[in-house]
Amino acid sequence: MIDAIFAANVTYLEELLFDAEVGRPLHLMIASPGGDGEAAVRMVRSIRTRCSQLTVIVPDLAKSAATLICLGADRILMGPAGDLGPVDPQFQIRRSLVSAREIVAAVAEAEARIKAAPDTYPLFAALLSDVNLLMVEQARSAIQRSEGLVREALSCCTGRGEDLIDQLTAALKRPLIDEVSTHNTVVPADAAAKLGLPAEAADVTGDQWHLLWSLWTRYFLLGCFPAGQNAVYEGRRVSHVEEPA
Repeated sequence: MIDAIFAANVTYLEELLFDAEVGRPLHLMIASPGGDGEAAVRMVRSIRTRCSQLTVIVPDLAKSAATLICLGADRILMGPAGDLGPVDPQFQIRRSLVSAREIVAAVAEAEARIKAAPDTYPLFAALLSDVNLLMVEQARSAIQRSEGLVREALSCCTGRGEDLIDQLTAALKRPLIDEVSTHNTVVPADAAAKLGLPAEAADVTGDQWHLLWSLWTRYFLLGCFPAGQNAVYEGRRVSHVEEPA
């Protein structure tokens, strides 16, 4: 699955899963800039009902909502450039993803500058023409919901008890939610493992990784994230490539 994560994309993933053989291990290769955390939790919950064990493969970037999917895995296999990131809700503005924190911060900055210099109002009104009050409130609500989404994603891994879920939620809250300076904050395999996640670095000399990397580069050449905006959903039975409108 290589795509931004929003509610409409759940159906694409379901098409890959609906006739999966329940009780067998499942491997998901994912690359995504993030998106809607609620959709991500729905996705990982659905995946977990179809498998005995979930391994998520991260060859490149699995940010924000994609990190939430990784939190529900039994194993996170990460390439040398593989990277998780802050659980920072994203909003789609035109064809770009913008973090909820950035929306709130931009509006607050504009308010402060207009208060200091009222004649700058037309400038900031033009700069923030794609942002309305409802979006700002939604962004604030999404930020407040982040810790709950982390807990729900962790709970999707059936092998975790409540005590472990509490410990992991507490350990992840500071680096993934509270102390986030930018959406591009880097969380490689060793850092993820130190936080208590089942993350491991792939053996880059092994045949398994060479095969996975060969598959990944084919998607990259199709113009998928981060090379472009094409999306891919591919499984044993279905192969769907979508170009942006």
